[in-house]
Amino acid sequence: MPLLALFIAIPLIEIALFIQIGGWLGLWPTLLIVVVTAIIGSYLVRQQGAREMAQLRSSFSELRDPSESLANGAMILFSGALLLTPGFFTDAVGFALLIPPVRARVYQYLRSRVNVASFQMGPQPTQQPRGPQDRVIDGEFEELDPSNKPPQDPSGWTRH
Repeated sequence: MPLLALFIAIPLIEIALFIQIGGWLGLWPTLLIVVVTAIIGSYLVRQQGAREMAQLRSSFSELRDPSESLANGAMILFSGALLLTPGFFTDAVGFALLIPPVRARVYQYLRSRVNVASFQMGPQPTQQPRGPQDRVIDGEFEELDPSNKPPQDPSGWTRH
C-alpha cells in the first residue's frame, strides 16, 4: 500500500511543482532547468559511481566488508534514475542522494533495519555434498557387441 501511495503522490507533487515553477519562471526557463539538472546529474552520477566502484574493488582486494560500497553504488544508481526523470521533486531527492553524508545516514538507517544471518569472505571451506549433483557414483560397464543386439530394441542402452 505505501508503494501505491508513492506512485500516486510523486506524480501529483511533480505536476504541482511544474505548474508553480512554470508560472513563476515561464515555460522555457523551466524546461531549461529540467534539462540542465539531468545533464549535471548524469555527470555527477558517473563521477561518483566510478569512485564508488574503485572503493568496491579495493574492499574486495583487501577482503573487507563490501556492503557499504554496494549500498552506496545502489543509491548512486537510484539517484541517476531520479535525476534523469523530469521533475523538481525527483531532482531534489536525486541530488540529495549524491551527497555522501546523506548516503551515510540512509545506509545506517537501512543497516539498522536489515538483519544479516551470515557473512563469509574468502575461500569456501570444504563442504559436504548437498544434493544429487554433488555426488559421484562409481560404476562398472561392459561393452556390448552391437551384432548381439535384439532387433526390437530401440537403443543400445537398454536390456531385455
